Amino acid sequence: MTTLFDRLWDAHVVAPLDGGAALIAIDRVLLHERTGAAALNALSEAGRKVQDPARVFAIMDHIVDTLPGRTDRTLMPGGQAFITETRAAAQAAGITLFDVGHPDQGIMHVVSPELGIVLPGLTLIAPDSHTCTQGALGALAWGIGSSEAEHAMATGTLRLTRPKSMRATFSGQLAPGVTAKDMMLALIAAHGAGGGAGHVVEFAGEAVTALDLEARMTLCNMATEFSAFAGLIAPDEVTFAWLKGRRYAPQGASWDAALAQWRALRSDADAVFDAEIAIDASTIAPMVSWGTSPQASVPVTDAIPADASSAMLDYMALQAGAPLIGTPVDAAFIGSCTNARLSDLRRAAALLKGRKVAAGIRAICVPGSSAVRRAAEAEGLDRVFLDAGFEWRESGCSMCFFAGGESFGDGSRVISSTNRNFESRQGLRVKTHIASPETVAASALAGAIADARDWAHG
Repeated sequence: MTTLFDRLWDAHVVAPLDGGAALIAIDRVLLHERTGAAALNALSEAGRKVQDPARVFAIMDHIVDTLPGRTDRTLMPGGQAFITETRAAAQAAGITLFDVGHPDQGIMHVVSPELGIVLPGLTLIAPDSHTCTQGALGALAWGIGSSEAEHAMATGTLRLTRPKSMRATFSGQLAPGVTAKDMMLALIAAHGAGGGAGHVVEFAGEAVTALDLEARMTLCNMATEFSAFAGLIAPDEVTFAWLKGRRYAPQGASWDAALAQWRALRSDADAVFDAEIAIDASTIAPMVSWGTSPQASVPVTDAIPADASSAMLDYMALQAGAPLIGTPVDAAFIGSCTNARLSDLRRAAALLKGRKVAAGIRAICVPGSSAVRRAAEAEGLDRVFLDAGFEWRESGCSMCFFAGGESFGDGSRVISSTNRNFESRQGLRVKTHIASPETVAASALAGAIADARDWAHG
């Protein structure tokens, strides 16, 4: 009756503590330039060192520009200091740094799986709420604050109150044109942005196991938008095939030994969860958000709900009962740790090939990592995006959020493959509609929110 979460938790308990808490062993720590220097410098000023530098990785992704030819200089006021200070602190601490211009630079939640830094059965933390992305590989991964990062780097542990467990089972098969992004938006729309609060959510069912690993990462990425502590998917042959041969993955005899352990990382057939959710995947349609929370999402062919929040409608300049399709947009963005992997770019490019973005639309594609960018260019995907009228960028978080210093323009309306549509998330008064890369591509072509299924090449 043991769940996957039980197995991961029990394997990492160093010591039980009062009140349902425990001291948990931390296997990997990821840092970024927005808070990395603060954590490393505070540790040094306290006279402490990183206990095991080989387990700590710093990546330039949040503030660094994604404009071609970028340097340490950035559009964010004062942003260059974040970059240079993180570089100096990482070098002083002796940790691995994926710097500006490094061939492995990218968004941390894309880079870590690419390199096999995250592995099944590990605990992994980072000062970023979307660290839960990496639970797609059967790891317990969650976001923390800078002070917790200091503690973990100094001691290899964290104090943690044990979350509850939840299983979200997606039965059946997805219809053509429906993606993992749509699965998660449908879940959050049905059960609320707070539906997973206090729980580690294991995603299971036929529709989940049918996903490739990159799509599974999209699913787990948005566990935090469900208010979950973390998202998990049991590792399987898809996971193992993805990891084999990656730089930080075990090799040779160590690989065989690891596989034997990883295959035991699953929930028992009779495992009991604190909460269960069941969704028929065949009923899910391509989703688009209409409001300022991921839960304010509907199928792209539906109208905005009659009982929609007036505050959200006022901000988004929309009306209850109005259709979403045909709503004009000013810009389209494909990027972020949610949907900027190679498979995402391939699907978007398939719609864009031989077509042009509508007049007046600013369209930007930001690959999730430098490796994704190189692979896309090797396949000619960059030419497809450029020929269609998209900007083709260097990798990074970019306009997923406004902290990078770049915006789509005050009050503009954007269709975006990102994970959050909060007020001013992508710039002052910017109205963000989140959707799959396919929906973003189709909407860029139409100049308005569109159903990607209508744009599929026959």
